[in-house]
Amino acid sequence: MTTVTVQIPADWPTTEERARAVQDELRARVVLDETGPPPGTGRVTGVDVAYDDERDVVAAAAVVLDAATLAVVAEATAVGRISFPYVPGLLAFREIPTVRAALEALPCPPGLVVCDGYGLAHPRRFGLASHLGVLTGLPTIGVAKNPFTFTHDDPDAPRGSTSPLLAGAEEVGRALRTRDGVKPVFVSVGHRVSLSNACAHTLALAPAYRLPETTRRADSLCRAALRAAT
Repeated sequence: MTTVTVQIPADWPTTEERARAVQDELRARVVLDETGPPPGTGRVTGVDVAYDDERDVVAAAAVVLDAATLAVVAEATAVGRISFPYVPGLLAFREIPTVRAALEALPCPPGLVVCDGYGLAHPRRFGLASHLGVLTGLPTIGVAKNPFTFTHDDPDAPRGSTSPLLAGAEEVGRALRTRDGVKPVFVSVGHRVSLSNACAHTLALAPAYRLPETTRRADSLCRAALRAAT
């Protein structure tokens, strides 16, 4: 497995004002009219990050799975300094440089990328999954553990049930039941994938647990990388 050390890009935003301007500029490039790859085909890659704020270290992991079998095909990690202060709504600026480095260190194309977070389900409609998708050109989705600031009705109890995740009347994602009677996850489009397809991918990636295998594996790998780095 490859581990790379990441430098903060020279042109990376250092202020909230600049970061929001970058979000506004990149948001116009999100592609929403593509369906995305069919679930259960090709490869799918989970990305996640872990922080040690006291030591100013962030570790990212990218884990490639065979979409049909969910077997691990490849893994890579990246470690660097935290690239932006903690500001709600701007968390992608803390994570993108190391996540991109982990993706670029993979020995094979990642296919669909699944982020532990949000895409359009974001106050500025541009969460990590959308940001990462625009910068890499890859199809991306966000699968989050909570609904952030948005409202939803509880989906029906059976696995596969959904309900809209709403900002007022706008559907920004879906609450998706991945296990019978277990708390839902919150799926949103990042880039180059439809919402229905994003939900289908999430279900296919979660045969046994509430969270998709992509998130479970990337989470444990980035935590291990952080422990090794600190």
